Amino acid sequence: APWRWLIAGIAPIFIAAWGLKKKSLCKSGALAGLVVGFILTLANLCFFSTLITFFITASKLTKFRAHRKRKIEAEFAEGGQRNWVQVLCNGGISAQLALLYILETGCSETPINFSKHYTSSWLSIAVLTSLACSCGDTFASEVGSVMGSHNPWLIMSLRRVPIGTNGGVSLAGTVCSLLGGFIVGVAYYFTLILTVSDLTLLDSPPQWPIILMGTIGGGLGSLIDSILGSTFQYSGRSRKLKMVVEKAGGNVDHITGWSILDNHSVNLLSSLFTSIISPYIAIYTYTSLQYL
Repeated sequence: APWRWLIAGIAPIFIAAWGLKKKSLCKSGALAGLVVGFILTLANLCFFSTLITFFITASKLTKFRAHRKRKIEAEFAEGGQRNWVQVLCNGGISAQLALLYILETGCSETPINFSKHYTSSWLSIAVLTSLACSCGDTFASEVGSVMGSHNPWLIMSLRRVPIGTNGGVSLAGTVCSLLGGFIVGVAYYFTLILTVSDLTLLDSPPQWPIILMGTIGGGLGSLIDSILGSTFQYSGRSRKLKMVVEKAGGNVDHITGWSILDNHSVNLLSSLFTSIISPYIAIYTYTSLQYL
C-alpha cells in the first residue's frame, strides 16, 4: 500500500536525524540505520516499533553512569556514537530476516499463529528475538555492568573476574538483559494489537506470549553473547591502565578467551543464533500452552 511505502521512507529519516542530533549515531551509522529501518518498517510495523524501542532505549542507556564506565572500560567512547559496523551487527540479522518475510509473506502485520501461518510466525519471532538479543545485551552491558558492587562470575568457570571482562555475568546484568527483551516484546505486542483487525485476532491464538518470547530472546541472547565472549574474545587486565583490555600486551595479564572475535562479531553471532533458536522455543511454548 502507498501509505506503507510512505511511512517506510519517512520514519527512518526522522530516526536517523534524531540519532545524529543526539550524537547517538555518526554519519555512517545513520546511513546504515536508514537501510535497516526502511526494510523493517516496510515489512511489518511491529518490526519497526521493536527497532525504534531498542534504538531509543539503547541511546539513553549508553550515557547512563558514563563517569563510572570511563573508569572500567578501556575503549569507552564519550557519547557512545554508533557507526555502520555497530548498526549492522545489531540490526543486520533482523533486516535480512525482514527481507525474507517480505519475499515469503508480503508486507503486512500478522499475528503469531504457527498452525495457520507458520512461515510468517517463524520469521516474526526470529526478527523480534534478534532485536531482543541486541537490546538485552545493551541493557546488560550499559546498566548491569555499573549497577552491581561485586565482580561478576565468568560464565564458563564461575570464577570471579574484574568488571568489564568478556563473558562475565552478574545478577544485575541478567535481570537487565531480561528487562531489555521484555521492553521490545511489549512494543511488538501493542503494535500488533493496534494494527491487526479484531476479527483476525479472534481467529488467532492469544498474542501475549510475544512478550514472553521477547524476554526469552533478551536472556538467551545475553547468555550466548557471554559464552562466545568468554571463549573467543580476549580479555586481560592492564597493569598500567588498571582496567580490562581486549588486546594482549607486555603489561597485560590474561584473564580469559582467545583473540578470535571482537565485540562486533560476538554481537552479530549472538543475534544470529538467538533468531534461529527462539522460533522453536516459541513453537514449544505455544504447544505447551495449548495455543498452537
